[in-house]
Amino acid sequence: GLRERLKEYSNLGAKFTKWRGVYNISKTKPSKVSIYSNAHSLARYAALVQECNMVPIVEPEVLMDGDHTANDCFNKTSEVLKKCFEELIMHNIDLTGIILKPNMILAGSESKNQISNEETAKLTVKCLKESVPDEVPGIAFLSGGQTEEQATENLNLINKFNTTNFKMSYSYGRALQQSALKYWAKNTSDVQGTQAVFNHRAKMCSLAAQGKWTKELENK
Repeated sequence: GLRERLKEYSNLGAKFTKWRGVYNISKTKPSKVSIYSNAHSLARYAALVQECNMVPIVEPEVLMDGDHTANDCFNKTSEVLKKCFEELIMHNIDLTGIILKPNMILAGSESKNQISNEETAKLTVKCLKESVPDEVPGIAFLSGGQTEEQATENLNLINKFNTTNFKMSYSYGRALQQSALKYWAKNTSDVQGTQAVFNHRAKMCSLAAQGKWTKELENK
């Protein structure tokens, strides 16, 4: 029923859609079956979306849950992305008309071997450069459990180290909304104050998408 629903959404004015495939890292995961199944589903979805003249956001998310190293994340994310694009190409997807929403390259949240933000940025750019076809115009990162400032600083550094033609931006949930939600929870009638908190976070993320964020601006 996805084709029919997409037609309905398109007629209502929708211009883009998103489909998320999730992968865990462990000694046995993600399995080859998981990598293939998610890639195939993402490609089938993208084909139906483009058929309805909308932009598919393709989101293969390698979770940061676990004690894996950043190198493990790099290797598994590379494998996931390459299989996704293999399937997208096989399904004749116009790669110039998609947006990729991937994870950054991070050590697992429980790992004892955390890496610096600079290393995260360099590994992320390297992974994308080696795994994503040049035709893809835009990459909008998910925050994947990072703190607001961590996600902002990493995006900023990614743009500073970006040697590709990809537009590197953000599609954050928690890392865009968390402070505003916490502020609002204390006093739900303070709409103006809540909006100010959210606007600051949005501005910081937008500066990071241009490689113009600094800690000084963050703390103003």
